[in-house]
Amino acid sequence: MANVIEAESTLTDRFQTTVPSTVRKALGLGQRDKIHYRVNDDGSASISRAVKVHDEDPALLAFLDFIEKDLEGHPERLALLDDNLIARIDALVGDLDDNVDLSSPLQEDED
Repeated sequence: MANVIEAESTLTDRFQTTVPSTVRKALGLGQRDKIHYRVNDDGSASISRAVKVHDEDPALLAFLDFIEKDLEGHPERLALLDDNLIARIDALVGDLDDNVDLSSPLQEDED
């Protein structure tokens, strides 16, 4: 049988509560983490750790909108990459590991 954790918490006058430590530990929650709530038709509910969504960068979104409009207005500007440019790109990044996690912190010796 699966390990079931049950816990209770109390709502404050401002409808806030503290997530019990057993639940925080089971969900791997830390300070400032977000919680996802699901309420089912039968009145039961579940909580889970919310999936982290990276904040949208307004400058990047504006740039992507610009590119989209430019491509729509001038499709003749689209061109294949030539072999020389592909060779330059490969020379610059060809030996990089494909499995690099760019969001992971650097190790001490990688600074």
